Amino acid sequence: MNLTPSPFAAPFPKLPDVKGVRAATGSRGFYAKRGETRDDVFLFAFDEGTTCAGVYTISRTASADVLWCRQALETGRGVARALIANSGNSNAFTGPKGHEKNEATLKAVTGALGVAKEHCFLAATGVIGEPLADPNYVGAFVPELAGKLGPPDWEAATRAFMTTDTFAKGAGTSMDIGGHDVNFAGIVKGSGMIAPNMATMLAYVFTDAAIAHDVLQELLEEITSETFNSITVDGDTSTSDTLMVFATGQSGMDPITSKDDPRLDSVAMALHSVCLELAQLVVKDGEGAQKFVTIQVDSAASYLSAKIIAREIANSPLIKTAMAAGDANWGRIVMAVGKSLEPIKAEALAIWFDDIQVARDGARMPDYDEDAASAVFAQPEFTIRVDVAAGDHSATVWTCDLTHGYVDINGAYRT
Repeated sequence: MNLTPSPFAAPFPKLPDVKGVRAATGSRGFYAKRGETRDDVFLFAFDEGTTCAGVYTISRTASADVLWCRQALETGRGVARALIANSGNSNAFTGPKGHEKNEATLKAVTGALGVAKEHCFLAATGVIGEPLADPNYVGAFVPELAGKLGPPDWEAATRAFMTTDTFAKGAGTSMDIGGHDVNFAGIVKGSGMIAPNMATMLAYVFTDAAIAHDVLQELLEEITSETFNSITVDGDTSTSDTLMVFATGQSGMDPITSKDDPRLDSVAMALHSVCLELAQLVVKDGEGAQKFVTIQVDSAASYLSAKIIAREIANSPLIKTAMAAGDANWGRIVMAVGKSLEPIKAEALAIWFDDIQVARDGARMPDYDEDAASAVFAQPEFTIRVDVAAGDHSATVWTCDLTHGYVDINGAYRT
C-alpha cells in the first residue's frame, strides 16, 4: 500500500535513554505477501524490579493479546519483565487459535529470558479475524530477537509496529526528581480505527522512575482520560487498543509508594506531557488527514457532558468533511450539539472558530463574516469552541478532517 505522508509528518525525535530497558526488532515476514520487507516484531526486556500499569480497549471483541494483558496485569501484580508486539496481524477474533499463538509466544519469551509468564505482555495489530497458520510463528522468532537485545532504538521499535501510519511517532522528556535524573520515552502507532475509550491502538511509555504499581495504575487512568481518551479520527474503537507504562526504577530514586508523595506531581507532569503529545500525533497522522482540529466545549453541566458534546462534534462526518473542504458550515456544529442529548441552553449557545465568533445567544452573529470564518477553516490547524451555557465544566477533544484519502486507504487495507 502506497501511503501519502501526513502534512504533519516530522522527523522522529531524539528520545532519552531509559535505564533498565533493552530492545530488539526484526522481520518475521508478516508483510511479505504484500511485497514488503520491513521489521514487524519488537521485543523489550526490563530489569528486575520493573513495575507497570495498563489500560485497554473496552471493546466486547477485544483481541486475545488484550485479554492476556488484562490477566497478566492482575495475576502478576503489576510486575513486568518483557513486552513483545507484532504488526500485520491483530490476533483478534481468532478463537482458540489466537490463544494458542499467545501460549506459544509466552513459552518462547519465558524460556529465552528466564522470566515468569505473568510478567510478560503481548500486543498485535493489523488485520482482524485471520488466525496464524502456525501458532508458534512469532514464538519461533523470539530466540533471534533475544540474542539481539541492547539499548533501545526507539525509532526502529516504532516502525516495527506501524500499520497505516505514515510516520514514526515518539515523545519523551527528562527531569530532576529528588536529585535524580529521571527519563521518559514513549512510542505510539495509530492512524485509523481511532476513537478510544481507554487509549489508542498501541502506545507504550518507558521510564526509569521508581513507582509502585497501584500508584502508577491510578495515575495512568487519570491521565488517559485527558489524553488518549480525548482523541478521535473516525469514531471506531479498536479491538486491540492498549496503553502501558513500564517503570524500571533504575534512576536511583527511592520508590514512590503513595499518591501523597510530593514527587508524584513531577512524575504526573512528565507522563501527562508524553501521553498528550503521543495522542495528538496519532490524530495528526489520521488516515487521509490534512487538518488537526481542537474541539473545546465550555460551560457544560459536567465534565462527562462536555466530553460527550465534544465527541459528537469531532465524530460527525458532516463536520469532518466540511473541515476538509474549508467550509465553515457552523450550522452543523449546532446539529451535533443538539443530537448529543446533553443539557444545554439553546437560547444562549455561542460558537467560535478560533477567535471569530459566529454565533451568540442561540443565533448567528449580527455581523457574521463568512469569509473570515472560512479563512479559519482553510488553516491546517484551528479550534472550534462552543459554550453551551449549562454549567461550569469544560472538556477538549482533538480530531482531524475526513478526506478521500481515508476511503482510499481503508478500501485497500487488506491488499
